[in-house]
Formats: sequence, structure tokens, C-alpha cells
Amino acid sequence: MGALAAAPVAMAAGSAGVDRPTLCIFSKHMAQFNWVDLGKNAKDAGFEGVDLTVRDKGHVEPARAAQDLPKAYDAIRAAGLSVPMITTGLLNAQEAPAKPTLAAAGKLKIPFFKPGYYRYAKMDTPGVVEQTLAEVRGQLTGLVALGKENGVACGFHNHSGDYVGAPVWDTRDLIANLDPKWVGYYLDPAHATIEGGLGVWRITMNLVAPRLKMVAMKDFYWAKTSTGKWKLTWCPMGEGMVDWPKVFSSLKAASFTGPLTLHVEYDTKDELASTAKDLAYVKKIYGAVWGS
Repeated sequence: MGALAAAPVAMAAGSAGVDRPTLCIFSKHMAQFNWVDLGKNAKDAGFEGVDLTVRDKGHVEPARAAQDLPKAYDAIRAAGLSVPMITTGLLNAQEAPAKPTLAAAGKLKIPFFKPGYYRYAKMDTPGVVEQTLAEVRGQLTGLVALGKENGVACGFHNHSGDYVGAPVWDTRDLIANLDPKWVGYYLDPAHATIEGGLGVWRITMNLVAPRLKMVAMKDFYWAKTSTGKWKLTWCPMGEGMVDWPKVFSSLKAASFTGPLTLHVEYDTKDELASTAKDLAYVKKIYGAVWGS
């Protein structure tokens, strides 16, 4: 990972304005709580911020973003936490919720938003990749422009599978000619490792470094089923294939200061207890890299 250490400090452009990353909980994993209790429980668990869902069945319904995002924000801030990013399902600037969502986020000075997912269809069809990228480019360009208009930067997530951006060179192609202040990467080292566990995840980190906005934290391993097939299996942080110590040290070397958002994607009987255990693991490495 030595090459990443030389990445430009511009990686942190548009960050939350602090000298170290903010430890956040993805609010999807506290869906049972109202805004007040979300803030309280996240604070009690030891988080510094909340990655707030503003999407269907999220903590804020998109149709009510203008009215409810400020209320949710205030409740979380009252608990002593920041809201450095929102997770949306937005795909283009023409969607009804797009303008009110990003306008509300801008007024609250929330630095980042995650858009929804674009997917490839009929992957066996010749030319489908180029065709899909051309379509997505137009949609994303408009969405980024709307974000810029409201002062909210877009972070594009690298989700594994048949998603646009699963290999980050997809995203690189999409955003190459757009202002790096207003659009960059929402890096997910787990999904990057799924798509390239030997060396591609390291290449991915190096590639995204100059335009990295946010980072997702989760872990996984490949398990062999009784049928002999391999199955992607989510697991607690530190028990899977993601080399988190190297990931964190690389982020530190590249001066990353954006949100680090914890996801608890594995099956658990007690999500709060699992969240606390994962956060303890994260804080141990975080403290070794950035200081406690």
C-alpha cells in the first residue's frame, strides 16, 4: 500500500471539516428507533455521527424530506452527534424528492449524500456495459449538478455484483469530467475485496484516494455450502477477509477525514450488542492509527 501514501491530500476535499474521520452508524441498523432515540442510542454506543437514511422505509421518507430531515437532524444533533452524510435512493435530478432532499441537506450543511444504485441488465448482451454507462452518466451528471447547487457532495458506492461501480473503473469513467469537489467515491473495502480479494482491493484504494468522500465498514468471508458452491457470508468486523488494519493505515496515510460508517449486515439476534462489539473492534484499530 506504499503507493497510496503519496495520494493527494485533495482526497479529503469536502470532508466534515475535522482532522480525523468521524465514526458513524448507518441508521438502517437502528431502524426501530425514532429520531430522538436514534441519537441517544448511537451516542450511548460510542458513535460520533449518524449516516442517516433518507429513502423509502428509512428514518426520513423522501416525500417528506423538506419537513422531516431538519427535525431528524436536530434530534440527532441534540444528542451530541453529527450528521455528516445521508443515504438516499436518488438516481436523477428529475425525481420528485431530489430537489427538496438536497436543498434540505444543503441548508443543514450536511456535507455528503450517497445516491441510489444503478444496475446492469442482461449482462450477456454485447455492448450493454457501454450503453448502461452512457445512460447513467447523464443521470448522475444532473444529480451531481443539483448537489453542487445545494452544497452537498455526492459519494458513489462500489457495491459488488451486477451494480454499476462494482469495479470502480466504472465510476472513474462516469465522474472523470465532473468537478472532484462535488462528486467522488464512497469506498466500501468489503465490496472491493469481494470483487478482488488478492490485489484489486489495493488497486481500488489507490485509484479512489484523490476523490474519496466516505468509507463503509463491514466484513465478510466466502463459505462453502453443502452443495459445494461458495457463498458470500457477512460476518462481524475483524472476523472476515477485509484487512482493516491495512485499510485504516492507508486512509491515514492519505489524509482521509470523511465519515467512516459502520454497517451490520450479518444475521444477529441482538443487533445493538453486535453493533457495540463491531464498534469496539473499529475503535481499537482506529486508536492505533489515529490515536484515541
